Amino acid sequence: MTISQRLEQVRDRIAAAARSAGRQPDEVRLVAVSKTVGADRIREAVTTGQLVFGENYVQEAREKIDSLAEDRLTWHMIGRLQSNKAKQAVSLFDLIHSVDSLKLAQAINAAAARIHKVQSILIQVNVAGDTAKAGVTPEAATDLVHDADALDHVRVIGLMTMPPYFDDPQRARPAFAALRRLMAEINAGRDAGGRLTELSMGMSGDMTAAVAEGATLVRIGTAIFGGRS
Repeated sequence: MTISQRLEQVRDRIAAAARSAGRQPDEVRLVAVSKTVGADRIREAVTTGQLVFGENYVQEAREKIDSLAEDRLTWHMIGRLQSNKAKQAVSLFDLIHSVDSLKLAQAINAAAARIHKVQSILIQVNVAGDTAKAGVTPEAATDLVHDADALDHVRVIGLMTMPPYFDDPQRARPAFAALRRLMAEINAGRDAGGRLTELSMGMSGDMTAAVAEGATLVRIGTAIFGGRS
């Protein structure tokens, strides 16, 4: 299958999952994960109307973002980010999904202040307690959201999680449901204008389960671009 055909298939699956959950398909945005994917293949995705792309590594992303600048794409940092790469990340990305410490949030804030930007971020939460995954504990997430909110050049707009891999994607649903409940709990203590709105969860193998549990951003790579080389 071509990239265009795979994208159409992914969009159909997301739309069907949304409707089955009583949601509108446009409530879910597709982030095409272009890690290790060359600019020419990204351009093929762009021809189908895909404008949001996710990258894992700052240096790899910089080369692509520079070469595709004329397409006016939206770029998300979805991989783990070290504080010493915050300056580069802030200059490149519209949204950073993987903020898992106040130290990192402060580094992002300082970098954003230098270029007069307010950087949108998500707090990464390790809801499943998987030691192989990054993220704060659910218990610490509320405090991190509150502390990051106090920074002038950071805007917390939601939460992100990566559950363990399961052969049966339905086994990931409890983690997705837990993130949705956590966002609701955090929002209960916030005014309407400051409520979190984004849930970044779900990848190629479990996207439909994530959408069923309220995902607003799904990060899909393999189902669009094929296996990584």
